[in-house]
Amino acid sequence: MSPARRALLQIHFCVLLWGFTAILGKLISLDALPLVWWRMGLVTAALLLLPRVWRGLLALPKRLWLAYAGVGAVVSLHWLTFYGAIKLANASVAATCIALAPVFLALVEPYIAGRKFVGRELLLGVAVVPGVALVVGGLAPHMRLGVLVGSLSALLVAVFGALNKRLVAHADPLVVTCVEMGTGALFLTLLTPLLPYLLPHEGALFPIPGPQDALLLVVLAVGCTLVPFVLSLMALRHLTAFGAQLVVNLEPVYAIVLAIPLLGEQRELGPSFYIGVAIILSAVFANPSLERAAKPRPPVTAP
Repeated sequence: MSPARRALLQIHFCVLLWGFTAILGKLISLDALPLVWWRMGLVTAALLLLPRVWRGLLALPKRLWLAYAGVGAVVSLHWLTFYGAIKLANASVAATCIALAPVFLALVEPYIAGRKFVGRELLLGVAVVPGVALVVGGLAPHMRLGVLVGSLSALLVAVFGALNKRLVAHADPLVVTCVEMGTGALFLTLLTPLLPYLLPHEGALFPIPGPQDALLLVVLAVGCTLVPFVLSLMALRHLTAFGAQLVVNLEPVYAIVLAIPLLGEQRELGPSFYIGVAIILSAVFANPSLERAAKPRPPVTAP
């Protein structure tokens, strides 16, 4: 099996695991901020138990420490807005908004990752927009703010996806994950003096979760964060961030399929929602065919 094909299978497995994140985000009773803080903190704590990670951290140059720390801050803001969209709308809507990420990636990845701009990628990304518009049009007015926050989350995922593509080859994926998760949690902690004004709520900013929330957080941190995050970093060594993100656009399918029996969200979703999702999926499945068609064919030599 070629490295690129193995990487593609890894991304599909990651998407399957990520499909549970929106469901768990809805089931966990914590607000978006403490949910993300605990998620990143638990992943960091688990990785710090590995001697291999400690050796990698000690050997990591200062320049890479700072670079991965910056990516970690962007990741924390992405998850904060993603779970904010879940709380403001629902799991299906938040996952579908991430389908806008290829539009942003088609524009930012060439600049950040230093590769050539591909017009086909932008067209595929734009093709998703009508699908997202149909999804939004089928929602109740009180859920529209969730779409706006979810769209911001899509922009942030495009930025950190392109940054990781540029930086992932310079260190062990486990070490990269540890630095990004740890600095992301630290970044949220440093923001706490401002957060009461930005996200007003009652009680502690980082409450101790109850038994049910704690169990769900461990599942979220290990099964839906640590494992797929490391695998996705390994896969990015052989794929473009855009190609990987188009596969990640399948996440809404898993999220919706899971949300219907587990959360009963089909009562909140109209026909236009599913038509919009079908358009998004069409763009996902069209990309591999277009990539094959765009590759130059070997010249035919005379016998």
